[in-house]
Amino acid sequence: MTDTLFDGITSFRVETPRYTANVRERPAADPEAPDATVVFVHGNVSSSLYFAPTMRALPAGVRALAIDLRGFGDSETKPVDATRGLRDFADDVRAVLDALGLDAVHLVGWSMGGGVVLQVALDAPERALSLTLEAPVSPYGFGGTHGADGIRNDADGAGTGGGGANPDFVARLEAGDTTEEAQTSPRTVYRTAYVAKPEAQSAHEDLWVASMLTTKTGPDNYPGDAVASENWPGFAAGTRGVLNTMAPQHLDLSGIVDLAVKPPILWIHGDRDAIVSDASFFDLNHLGALGVIPGWPGDDVAPAQPMVTQTRAVLERYAANGGSYREVALPDAGHAPHLDEAEAFDRELAAHLGV
Repeated sequence: MTDTLFDGITSFRVETPRYTANVRERPAADPEAPDATVVFVHGNVSSSLYFAPTMRALPAGVRALAIDLRGFGDSETKPVDATRGLRDFADDVRAVLDALGLDAVHLVGWSMGGGVVLQVALDAPERALSLTLEAPVSPYGFGGTHGADGIRNDADGAGTGGGGANPDFVARLEAGDTTEEAQTSPRTVYRTAYVAKPEAQSAHEDLWVASMLTTKTGPDNYPGDAVASENWPGFAAGTRGVLNTMAPQHLDLSGIVDLAVKPPILWIHGDRDAIVSDASFFDLNHLGALGVIPGWPGDDVAPAQPMVTQTRAVLERYAANGGSYREVALPDAGHAPHLDEAEAFDRELAAHLGV
């Protein structure tokens, strides 16, 4: 089916034993002999639609595919088992590759999707010709750890997972809210957290908000469930749903440093990222330190997570153990460098792919 939103992009359904996936494609100029095949994996509260401009900008010889994860975009909604970390999503990606007859591909993952493609590489390194990590979740998950080596703050992952989502934001997602009337509306969150230069994306803003609104809500999807905790702020990660997949007791991707075969990695991120940073405005411990959330017990009990520092430390070990990575930090980009600094992102990606 032709994608009426972006010329040159088609979308189609892929039946797999795990789920029915929606996939977007920008075909190569020679479909029988593409110069490279690159597969994009989106982040949380988004969909494959966010990658359409990037797919169109790739050299004509490249076949570009973007997969909607379960519970996002136009893919089938199925429960997410958070005790497997990001493996439900990673296994889904591999199932789509299998259904399409693709063995090894170049993988690009944004935010949570960065963790998904790392999980694919951990479980099936032969499937990854290269990895591009765009503003990726830390290898130690989201929240609840400290130090460059991802030391857990609490055994139960206090302050992480499904209980950390703003309930009004979740309600507005479920209601399909497209307004800008509140700080918790998806449009406002997009403008203040996803991009650093929303004015540059005004022509496509409605599409990006619509993509966010495809997120399926509930305890089995976004944000997931939560349990009570004796540790501040009083809740911990549950076992179901999207946010719990990135809780530190469920996710540790640092094992990539020990892969026998290490695909080359491009790590590209924005210096103005409000979500994944060493001072994330989505880390409850950082917000507690700022006084935004009352009752914070102090840095010795509930330190904020240095997300970028942790990623760099793991990638340095990856390189020391025989792998290679290249870091590109874009000073004027936020959480979506492929939108904020599209030309620079497209150039760096093409160079990484060798096309």
